[in-house]
Amino acid sequence: MAISLFDLSVANYLQTLGAVEGFLAKGLAHFQEAKADPDAVLGERLHADMLPFKFQVWATAHHSLGAINGVKEGVFGPPAPIPATIDYAGLQKTVTEAREALQKVKPEEVDAVQGKDMTFQLPTMKIPFTAENFLLSFSLPNFYFHATTAYDILRNKGVPLGKRDFMGRLRLKK
Repeated sequence: MAISLFDLSVANYLQTLGAVEGFLAKGLAHFQEAKADPDAVLGERLHADMLPFKFQVWATAHHSLGAINGVKEGVFGPPAPIPATIDYAGLQKTVTEAREALQKVKPEEVDAVQGKDMTFQLPTMKIPFTAENFLLSFSLPNFYFHATTAYDILRNKGVPLGKRDFMGRLRLKK
């Protein structure tokens, strides 16, 4: 059986977005139990030169649903600015909405973009890809980087997370 571009991209996005939802929920419960404001984590960083927690979570939606929309359109760019009013609950909603939208994507929609031109558009340059190379060599690595960084920030703030929380629901043999 051949593996499809849908299986390599959307199925992985769904698994990890589900995990992000789960560790965000655990984070919220942890902060509530500690009588701490969950919004206080939004600006947290692992290092001064890294973007904050809110960007890391925001980017998981951008590099999953946004990437699939991008390959359908043939162009993808950096994420839109994060609304100044976003809070922890808003980040949770963003991840859930991305997951729910990806659940509606049909395998044939994604598989149909194989071999098509794809451009990562920056203000001063364009980076050419094929759709599959964009997803596999750019979008998925970025997606995992941002999901991992968000997870690590919560761990650093004392949220009791383990590897299983990051892995999400495994796709087991039926």
